[in-house]
Amino acid sequence: MKALIVAPSWIGDTIMAQPLFARLAARHPGLQLDALAPRWVVPVLQRMPEIRDVIDSPFGHGQLSLKARWRLARQLAARGYDAVYVLPNSLKSALVPWLAGIPQRVGFTGESRYGLINIRHTLDKQALPMMVERFMQLAEMPGTPPAQPIAHPRIRSSQADQQRTLAELGLEKPARIVAFCPGAEYGPAKRWPAAHFATLAKALAEQGCAIWLFGSPKDHAVAEEISQLAPGLCRNLCGATTLGQAVDLLALADLVVCNDSGLMHVAAALDRPIVALYGSSSPGFTPPLSERADIVSLNLECSPCFKRECPLGHLDCLNKMTPGLVFEHCRKWISP
Repeated sequence: MKALIVAPSWIGDTIMAQPLFARLAARHPGLQLDALAPRWVVPVLQRMPEIRDVIDSPFGHGQLSLKARWRLARQLAARGYDAVYVLPNSLKSALVPWLAGIPQRVGFTGESRYGLINIRHTLDKQALPMMVERFMQLAEMPGTPPAQPIAHPRIRSSQADQQRTLAELGLEKPARIVAFCPGAEYGPAKRWPAAHFATLAKALAEQGCAIWLFGSPKDHAVAEEISQLAPGLCRNLCGATTLGQAVDLLALADLVVCNDSGLMHVAAALDRPIVALYGSSSPGFTPPLSERADIVSLNLECSPCFKRECPLGHLDCLNKMTPGLVFEHCRKWISP
């Protein structure tokens, strides 16, 4: 059997889809499973043993590009897929598999995708509150709940990968690394303040920890602010690594302190200890799927609001989450 995954456009969502890939591989021995994905999520797909090949999806958000979608559909048709699992719920995400004539097109009905999706699931948000459960639903026949228990997502980073990445970046591994992931692509309402990160860095450095900061080029400025507020204690790697290199370096961390972000899910899939900081979002929908994750949330009346920016203008859900509170959650992971 040859099957295709139409992958999500977010790193964290792609990580949370990995248990679905594992379930499909277990149910179909010899399955050849490929993924159609935007290039920025490719590195995490390449760390999943179930994925054989990744095909570039060149379309930006909201971009229709019918001619380009038709050309891509012809390429997919030539590969002879038996089935496709369309993880995003948009109409456009289901268009290329339909144009490619893939016989079984599995997904949620989504944006009225009747015909484009021919094995249609109806989403019951109360029955399936977590995103990983919704993805796992697609391994079943419509109307059948996902099999339990659901395994946690896992991605690979070998010791050889880690040593190669250290050499490529000219880094030496300290005795103990605490990774900070201060960014959150969704918006500022998910970002713990830089001054709080800096205060926490000082407390962790007193415990003998080296602080490495991870993120995209967009996160470089906030990471630099943290570094300046905690002079000489932080190594700013935001924008200095590829996503694949960040995976390898996070795999070396003794602890990861992070906002609700894609790198939080990467760290969870690497089974690293995590202290996850939640502001405007909810750990009930996209928690770090790990037995070694502590979730910090103030559970204020106004949160979770799921907004990109605080609608009340005070961001109390994160501003009032003190470095001392977060440090107490860190201590159990970094104590000698």
